[in-house]
Parts: sequence; C-alpha cells; structure tokens
Amino acid sequence: MSSQKTNKIKLTKRVVESAAPNPTKRIEIWDTEVTGFYVRVYPTGKKTYFLQYRNKKRETHKIKIGVHGSITTELARQKAIELSLSVGAGEDPSIKHKVVCKYTGQSMQDLADQYLRLHAGPKKAPKSYKEDVAMLKNIILKRYGYLRVDVISTLDLQKLHSDLQKTPVQANRTMALLSKMFNLAIQWGWRSNNPAKDIKKYKEHGRDRWLNDEEVQRLLTSLNHYHNQNVANAIRLLVLMGSRKTEVLSAKWEQIDLERGTWTKRAPSTKQRKMEYLPISSPVLEILTKMKTHADSPFLFPGRVPGQALKDPKRAWNTIRNQAGVSDVHIHDLRHTFASHLVSSGVSLSIVGKLLGHTQASTTQRYAHLADAPLREAAELFGSKVKELVSQ
Repeated sequence: MSSQKTNKIKLTKRVVESAAPNPTKRIEIWDTEVTGFYVRVYPTGKKTYFLQYRNKKRETHKIKIGVHGSITTELARQKAIELSLSVGAGEDPSIKHKVVCKYTGQSMQDLADQYLRLHAGPKKAPKSYKEDVAMLKNIILKRYGYLRVDVISTLDLQKLHSDLQKTPVQANRTMALLSKMFNLAIQWGWRSNNPAKDIKKYKEHGRDRWLNDEEVQRLLTSLNHYHNQNVANAIRLLVLMGSRKTEVLSAKWEQIDLERGTWTKRAPSTKQRKMEYLPISSPVLEILTKMKTHADSPFLFPGRVPGQALKDPKRAWNTIRNQAGVSDVHIHDLRHTFASHLVSSGVSLSIVGKLLGHTQASTTQRYAHLADAPLREAAELFGSKVKELVSQ
C-alpha cells in the first residue's frame, strides 16, 4: 500500500483527530517541531505515531510510538523527543524497542484507565477523583503513559519523586497514587511487585493558620455586611461546624432534622464515604431555622442554576476575608479554627476528631500541642510548691 506525505504542521490533538483517511492511501502528517515525528493515517481510520531517524551508521529507521486513542498526541510527542535525545547520544532505540515490544502486557495508560474505572470512580469522593485525574494527566502519564506497567522501576519513581521535591506534598501524593495503582496491578497479575513501596516520603509542613478571637469577630462582621447572605450563611456554617466545604455546599434539607438538632451526612458527600451523624449547635440551628422559612430548593445553599447547589464561592470568600483583614486565611483554615478553639478550650482530641469526621486518631493529633492545659496545671503545681519552699 502506498503512502503520501502532506505539508508539515504542528501535530496537536485537534489536527490528528480531524485528519480524514484516504480510502486508497496511507497519509503521513509530519510534525514541524520534532524532526522525524509523524502520524500515519490508515484507510481504515487508524492513526499511529512514529519517529523516523538515522542511527550512527546513517541508516534510516522508523520506530512505532503508539496508536492514537491508546496514547495522546502530547505523550507521543514527549516519547518522540526522548527517542530523539537517545539517538543524539549515539543510541539506536529501534534495537531496545524491539525487545520491549515482545512484551504484550498493559501500559501505564491502561493501568490509569482501569484504576479510575474500577477504584477511584466507585470508591472516591468526586473531589478526590478529580484530583487523581489531574495528577495522572499532568504528572504520571506525561512521563510513563507509553511504558508498560512491568518495566517501571523503583529508580524511575525515585527520579520522579526527586523532580517534584520543590512541592513535597504533591510529590508524596503522586507516590501514594502510584503505590495504590501498582498494588492493583499486582492483584490483576500485571506485575509482581510495587516499585513505589519503599520510596521515603518528604517531610510535609502543614498550614498552622487559624483565627484568634478578634479575627473571628472581624470575619463575622464582614459576613454580616456581605450582600449575598446565601453565601455568607454557608461560610458561617464552615466556621461554626468545622465541616468540609464540599459537605456544606452539597447539604440538602432532607439531611437536616431541626427538631432533634442533627445533620445526617450521606456517605457519597463525605470524604470517608461513610454516613455520619452530627449534632447541630444552637447558633447553627438558629441560622438554619431562619433559612428554612425561605427555602425553595432541596439544597441548603442553592446555586444560580436551578436544581444545583452553590458552587465554590472563591470570589466571595476573597472579598469577605479581605474586608475582615485576614487575607492570608484559606477557607479550609476555618475548619482548623473550629478544631483549634475546641482543643485549646479543653475539649478532648477524640471528641474533636468525631466532630471533624476523622476516622483515624492520628489525623486529629495535629492539634495535640494546643491541649496543654493539664500540662500547664502540672507545671504550675510544682512551680508553686518550690516557690513556697523558697519563701519559708
């Protein structure tokens, strides 16, 4: 079957997907940025990426990168660049590629697809699912999408972890995601070990920002003056209940029992994917009772689109916090504020953990340094005794 070259153009997803097949000839569309990189369009509509190059002996070779659909244009380009660099270093990637292609197992792209479909989709909260999708697209598949699952080594992952060291939290989350994916790959018989298992995490320094009494007062004043009280009430609940933003924004009236003063959080809306029962304080109950008299939506906080909940109030929060003089406070810090004030007031970590919806006691330990009242009393006790002895 003969083929024909078209004029060179930068290969993008749009260009490749819009390329119409010729019923009698293969069409080759060559990239303008990476020398030798092209996509071949078959009469059947199949589109395959290749790299053409010359080795040290000046012999011309073509190496198959992958089929469009199984690999993205971006990943194909990245692979072409890596192969071109190896050619420039004197290697002949066609020799190594022949060995790799003997393996008929699954690629990292396949693993990512199955992970999202079989694990993240049914088991994770929507926000966590979106975070996984972004991490796969922007980090993991950019680097490994075209590689087979069983050829990824611990050294490969250590290099990735090292490249992300300037963002330690993201580096650790990436390794955690990869570790879960490889554990699933072991269960499915795609490889025999987990290369991410023994990679040491970077130390993470979480935010320790929470509002003091004066800042809470200023924030509440700012909320009272904000023009949209629907949004203001949502933020008031974040302050007074310490709940997660997604839980509050997605809450429905059917979950609220005003007579008993309880909020039943349905499993799909919670981070731990389990049902939670939360007592409602009298200030919150007062707010909800007033809201209920004007409620015309199933959601506590209806959005602009009928039948949908309020979206993330980023702009509103930015205005409110600036007016309150706490521009460095993130909306998630309101949850820390709730917990920090309770712990420093003598409420036990276990109780605070239950109010926050923590399933692991270790998660609440970040507030342990605030529970120093008993230690302070003990220190004062002996200090007073010594003072009395000296005065005698």
